[in-house]
Amino acid sequence: MTEVLAVEGVLGAKHRGPLIGPDNSAYDSARALYNAMIDKRPRLIAQCVDAADVIAAVDFARDTGLDVAVRCGAHNGPGLGSVDDGLVIDLSQLRGVVVDPEARVAHVLGGTLLGEVDHATTAFGLAAPFGIISTTGVGGLTLGGGVGNLTRKLGLSIDALVEADVVLADGSFVTANEQQNDDLLWGLRGGGGNLGVVTRFAFRLSPIPPTVVAGPMLWTIDPATEILSWYRDFIGDAPEDLNGWFAFLTVPPAPPFPEELQMQKVCGVLWCWAGANEEADAVFAPARELRPDLDGVQPMPLPMLNSAFDDLYPAGDQWYWRSDVVAEIPDEAVEINVEHGRTMPTWKSTSHLYPIDGAAHRVGSADTAWPARDARWVQVMAGVDPDPANKDAIRDWAVSYWQGLHPYAASGGYVNMIMDEGEERVRAIYGSNYERLAEIKAKYDPGNFFHVNQNIRPS
Repeated sequence: MTEVLAVEGVLGAKHRGPLIGPDNSAYDSARALYNAMIDKRPRLIAQCVDAADVIAAVDFARDTGLDVAVRCGAHNGPGLGSVDDGLVIDLSQLRGVVVDPEARVAHVLGGTLLGEVDHATTAFGLAAPFGIISTTGVGGLTLGGGVGNLTRKLGLSIDALVEADVVLADGSFVTANEQQNDDLLWGLRGGGGNLGVVTRFAFRLSPIPPTVVAGPMLWTIDPATEILSWYRDFIGDAPEDLNGWFAFLTVPPAPPFPEELQMQKVCGVLWCWAGANEEADAVFAPARELRPDLDGVQPMPLPMLNSAFDDLYPAGDQWYWRSDVVAEIPDEAVEINVEHGRTMPTWKSTSHLYPIDGAAHRVGSADTAWPARDARWVQVMAGVDPDPANKDAIRDWAVSYWQGLHPYAASGGYVNMIMDEGEERVRAIYGSNYERLAEIKAKYDPGNFFHVNQNIRPS
């Protein structure tokens, strides 16, 4: 009944995109989230095809008192891209990339996925710094900070963000850049989905080689203490053209991995050298001296690297993750990491240490809403499995892992990689930037209309 009223009433008259309610045959597929551990049943899903649709949906929700969630790629761990008995503003139809190669800027619509930006920009020998799974939504990743395979070279995703078009809680449409609404732009650079619905991003692009030299080096779990200790000491002094994130994982049971390694727990580094190809052998020589059991480093286009995990982690798995930012990894923390690397509960469970130094350190802690500029890594412990029967096991492992390492963490955190952990956790993540964010929230969303998120209450 609600869907009928919406389609035939105020919203339906102003909204071009599909409006999907519980009686629609597409409802279950439209409401499904990347994390199958989260199951929400919105009253209505408004699939927006342009900014006018977003304005109509915001106005409708405000006038009817419906809670609103904003969905892009739906990868959010705690499922904050949906809401029970409310309205989902679904941007999955609002996709596209226009590259201005002369100005080195990419204009990216709000529902676009990372792989689509990679495809559009690398054709011009350009790139922006994004994540590691190409099906991730640009909007969610960017608004929370944005860590990926080019962080040491180009910084966080927010460091390349130069402009955004935003639909605010009152239904107005504004542009935020350094010349107008610069406080809003500051808040969008890491403040999550608190300030409005971004319908267009503009990213500064940087030159990138036609191929990066990239791929995994894996070692069996036995020398994990040695390998993690070496990585800890090596990566901070490496050239900024080299990115490498450390992982504990189980080797997938399929080619191209050799049969003798399949389903073995291993440690390793996923490398990305974005400098001159002819210098790669010298750069990787120290790692190869440690005699990896698998050396998959090779020249490849950047989109190939950024989509390497898409098939391994499709939508529909059960996910539970915890995260911290890390400034130092003392020997005691190395041992805790190795202990939990040896006890990963399922073959898809994993732990990653993403470096956030290099170019990301050349931005001040107060220059963007994302404050953790003195930390050196973002660490995430992700329990993953397709079987709902294993949800307790993957959650318990991730929580235990996090609890063991949290005493060694730096202050703050990474809002994109936490579950629904409460207001105090959000305050801790933003630290000294929280009060300024709360003031900006009060200016642009004084009624906390956008609250289905890692919420910052208006001051």
